[in-house]
Formats: sequence, C-alpha cells, structure tokens
Amino acid sequence: MAGTEDLKTTAQPEDTTTDIFAPAFGKIGLSLLEKVQIQAQVLVPMLRAFRAELGEERANRIASQALREWSGKLYQEIGGQLSGSPRQKWDAINEAMFKRVGGDVDLETLKRESDAWEFNITSCRYADFFRQLGEPELGALLTCEMDVDIEAVGGPEVTMTRTQTIMKGAKYCDFRFKMKTGG
Repeated sequence: MAGTEDLKTTAQPEDTTTDIFAPAFGKIGLSLLEKVQIQAQVLVPMLRAFRAELGEERANRIASQALREWSGKLYQEIGGQLSGSPRQKWDAINEAMFKRVGGDVDLETLKRESDAWEFNITSCRYADFFRQLGEPELGALLTCEMDVDIEAVGGPEVTMTRTQTIMKGAKYCDFRFKMKTGG
C-alpha cells in the first residue's frame, strides 16, 4: 500500500530532548495509542459516572468542550515553541506525530505534492480500541479532533478537509490538505 512504509517507523522516539511531544507524553517513549489507552483508563469510568449523574447529553457536552479546549491549547503551545512559518510548524508536528502513530494506522497516499497532500486512513487501531470500549465518541475527541488543532497551527498556510472517519463509522478517513506555496 502506497505511503504505509512511512508510518511503519518506531513509535518510540530515541531522543526525548528533540521530541516535540515529550512535554505532553512525558520522558517515557509512548506511542500515541499507548497514551490514549492510558487516558481512557481514567476518562471512561469518569465519563460514565458523569453520565449517570448528569445525563448522557450534558455529560458528553461538558466532556467534549473540556477535551477540545485541552487539545487546542496543547497544540497551540507546541506550535508556539517551534520556530518557522505556520507551514513549517505544521510539518514538524506531523512528522513527530507520525512517529508516535507508527503502524497503528494504515495510510494510502493518493497525492503528495508541494501544494497538496491527500491520503486515506484505511485501518485504524484507535477506532478498534474505542469501539471495543463502546466509546467511539470519546475516541473521536481524543484522536480524530486533534487533527483540527494541528491544522490550526499550520493556518492559514495549511487547510484540511476531512468528511469522514473510521471512528464515526466510515470505511476510511479522508484527509485532504492544501498548502500555500511561495510568498
């Protein structure tokens, strides 16, 4: 499958001094899936308790707002510590993220040019994990929605269109990035 070889790298960064995610992941070299699984051990029981107490709609709304604010702030802080243009920051975050993702998704590259990157995620261990927990909405908040926050670091030089995700029941996730080139 085209593009998959790019993701088969180790999910364990060798040098945390150059790992831009070290502050968020700690000094232990965790893959993104391992980090999300640890988060879920705490968040799932807490969210279920809040649903029982507050009702599902209200508890989900509060959790969604809190997690979206946390993720947005996290990626803005990471982007703020990087030098370069928004596009260069986006590139750096994506390179580091794909090292953390490793082989936990299967990626099919459709187009890779200076002004566009289009690919589909055809298999996703994150979606598998959250489906097994019965919490795909939480999975979407912890994993899928961070793509929007990473895109924001690259804005306005990078824009993303994604109309579907495996986490929300589609057969694949469709990522379409447009990049401004030149001055």
